Amino acid sequence: MSPRRRDEAGTAAARAHRRAQLLRTAAEVFAARGYSTTTVRQVADASGMLAGSLYYHFDSKESMVDEILSTFLTELWEDYDTILDQGKGARETLESLVTASFGAIDRHRPAVVIYQNESKHLAENDRFTYLVDSQKRFRQMWVGLLERGIEEGDFRADLDPPVIYRFIRDTVWVAAGWYRPDGRLTSEQVARQYLAMVLEGVQRR
Repeated sequence: MSPRRRDEAGTAAARAHRRAQLLRTAAEVFAARGYSTTTVRQVADASGMLAGSLYYHFDSKESMVDEILSTFLTELWEDYDTILDQGKGARETLESLVTASFGAIDRHRPAVVIYQNESKHLAENDRFTYLVDSQKRFRQMWVGLLERGIEEGDFRADLDPPVIYRFIRDTVWVAAGWYRPDGRLTSEQVARQYLAMVLEGVQRR
């Protein structure tokens, strides 16, 4: 590789690294302050740069939140699809999906908070229709899995799959509000606690 190309490659790598840093900072600010009330200047201040310099990397606040959310959802669905393709039983699949969900909270906690708080508003913009598509896909996946588990005898037949889906959805993702990567328990340990409570109950046998 020529010296010029090495310099160009180094510059591109440095820019990509800086861009990733800015997105992490923006995600934290959006999650803490709320997307609609956060200004580009506030993101720039948190990043230690001028607002004008931020536009060198992103053309708008909307572009930042789009990349934050799309990256989170793409990675999440890659994990989910890998689990679903393994052809495990319904209970084992549920356990793996829940563990993957807590793992996503560990890696993308601010993005999860933004997704929870801002999805309804953002989905009104054509740029974010993928949020609605993902929500529909979530429901189909979970309700389908619960129905299969009932048919296979893994889950109780008196349970209503749509209700249980909402319970799992809300109780898992709300953890983004209190979970911290440097906390006492890892995401996998939290997932095991959650699964023990949901599948086995809290009453002593």
